[in-house]
Amino acid sequence: MTGTPLLEFTPLTEGVLIKRYKRFLADVELKDGSVVTAHCANTGPMTGVLHPGGRVRMRYAPSPKRKLAWTWEQAEVPSADGTSCWVGINTALPNRLIRAAIEAGHLNDALGPIAGIRAEVPYGENRRSRIDLLLTPGERAPDQRPIYLEVKNTTWCDGPMALFPDTVTERGQKHLQELMGVLPDSRGVLVPCLSRPDVSCFAPGDSADPRYGELFRDALKAGVEVVPCAFSFQIDRILWEGQRPVKPSQSAIR
Repeated sequence: MTGTPLLEFTPLTEGVLIKRYKRFLADVELKDGSVVTAHCANTGPMTGVLHPGGRVRMRYAPSPKRKLAWTWEQAEVPSADGTSCWVGINTALPNRLIRAAIEAGHLNDALGPIAGIRAEVPYGENRRSRIDLLLTPGERAPDQRPIYLEVKNTTWCDGPMALFPDTVTERGQKHLQELMGVLPDSRGVLVPCLSRPDVSCFAPGDSADPRYGELFRDALKAGVEVVPCAFSFQIDRILWEGQRPVKPSQSAIR
């Protein structure tokens, strides 16, 4: 699978995962046999991508402002086709990836041309929530409504079907309700960031959070747009792999 380069960075360091613990920490053995502790930004269960003994990639960035010099970025996992692939597990990255994809024009077909992007803008009931990205359409956009865009990091899969969430998420449920709340004066867009290249479609993770699945289908009926975006991960770059179709439920026929 070959995609379009989107982000490039200093090559990551590979190692073998020993264990992940206290949600935020992971011990990794490097090639020289030494063991380092890395920050794990993904505090969820990491269903299907947490494999002690498997290969991982980390970013080394020592700083007086950081307790840990290492950050866990990628994990090698069994892929849908029976081989293996690398998955992005750093939950701080998806917003940056989607913004870069928008700026590169990869989502023009789904969103139209975009003139401006603002991050973390207050909205929702009593403006107590913050939307990941608030987009201003360009002059030539056929739909001039502002676009409220929520990004969801997605690493769990059932075969070739990407799934979110992998655990009960009241926060995610609230986000769906708030996206419905911006309609019809604005566009509400959910972007599952498929942080693995081996998936061919996206669906809500009904088996992990049935209520989220119900709200997801309500949101589709109400007019919330869902734009799953897939990426592949290499040791020194991340590639855009295109959009994926949406299924209304985890049990939907593929």
